[in-house]
Amino acid sequence: MSGTANDKEQEYTRHPEFWFSDGSVILRAGSILFRVHMSQLCRKSLFFRDLFSLPQPSSEERDERIEGCPVLDLHDPQRDVINLVKVIYDGPNFTNNDREDFVNVSGVLRLVNKYNVQDAVRNKILDHLCLAWPPTLKGWDAREDIARSYEVETGELRGLRFPNPIAVINLANEIGAYDLLPAAFYDLSRYSYAQIFEPGPGDPFHPGSSPSTASIPHTLSSSDMQRLALGKETAQHAITTLIQNMEHASSERPHRSRLHGHGRGRGRGHTPTHSQSQSRSATNVPAPCVTPAACRKDLCELMELAKEHYLMDRERGCADPLYVAEELGQLKSAEFSDCAACARDLEAWAARERERLWKAVPDWFRLR
Repeated sequence: MSGTANDKEQEYTRHPEFWFSDGSVILRAGSILFRVHMSQLCRKSLFFRDLFSLPQPSSEERDERIEGCPVLDLHDPQRDVINLVKVIYDGPNFTNNDREDFVNVSGVLRLVNKYNVQDAVRNKILDHLCLAWPPTLKGWDAREDIARSYEVETGELRGLRFPNPIAVINLANEIGAYDLLPAAFYDLSRYSYAQIFEPGPGDPFHPGSSPSTASIPHTLSSSDMQRLALGKETAQHAITTLIQNMEHASSERPHRSRLHGHGRGRGRGHTPTHSQSQSRSATNVPAPCVTPAACRKDLCELMELAKEHYLMDRERGCADPLYVAEELGQLKSAEFSDCAACARDLEAWAARERERLWKAVPDWFRLR
C-alpha cells in the first residue's frame, strides 16, 4: 500500500452526519467515508453480523485503517449507501412516492436486500411503495385521486406524478416484491405502445421525465413484454364485456330497477338524500323503478354512447377498465336522476364490477 493513511483519507470526504467519533468501522462508498458503529450494523444487518463474526487478521496482516478503524469498501452508488446508513440509524423515512422519491427508495431497497437488513425495515419500505402500487382497489382509487389532483394543480400529465411503471416492475422482480406487480402492470397497460416505446419530450416514459440520477432500467424483459401484451388485450376485452354486462343486466328485470343490487357504489363524494335512504323497506328490499320505460330508454342511449366513446372513438379511458366502470356508474346516476332506485342500483352495479375487475388483474398479466 503506497502513501500514509492520512494521505489516503485526504482523498475522501467525511460524511457530515454519519461520522461518529466513537465509531468502530469506516464504510467507504466512492469518495465518501462513514465512521459508524459495528454494533449498529450487526444489529440491523445479517450480512454485517456474519462478516464481523469472522476471524479478524493479525496486526501484521491488517488492511487499511483510518484513525485506527478498519475500512470496508462498499461498491455501491454513493447515494444509495447514504440512504442505507440513514435507514440503519434512523429507520426508513421517505416522501411522497414521486419520481425523485423512487430513486431513493429503490436504491436503498436494493441494498437492504443485498445486505440482508432485517425484515421489519424491508417491510416498512415496501409499505411505502404500496401506497403508489397498492394491492387493493381502495388503495388504487386513493392513488388515482392523487394523480388527478396533481394534473389539476400542475397542468402536467398525471402519469408524471408517479414513477415509471417499467422501473417498478424491474425492481419488484429483482428483489422479489411481487405484490407491486399487478398495479404496475395495470398502470403500464393503460398506455399505447407508441407512448411506451416512442415517447415524446414531457411524456411519462421519456428518459428526460425521470431524474437524471436514476440508474434504473426502463426496458422490459421479454417475459414481461409478453405479460404486458396479453394483459393489454385482456383489458380491452374486459371493457367490451363490461358494456355488454350493462346491456344484459338491463333486460333481466323489466319491471324493476335495471341493475338490481344490495350494495352501494363507490360514488366518491356521493351522499344519499333522505328520500334515497328511506327508499328501502324495513326488510332491506330495494324500491322498484318508478319509470321503467324511461329508464330502459336512457340506459340504452347510455350504452350506445359508451360503445361509441370507448370502443369506436377510443377516447380517454379506453384502455382503463376500472375508469370505464367508474364513469359508467357515475354517468348513469346522473342520467337516472329522476329515479333514485335505478341511480342507486346502477352505481352499486358499477362498484361490484370494479371489484370483480380488480381481482382479475393478476390473471390478465399471468402473475399467478
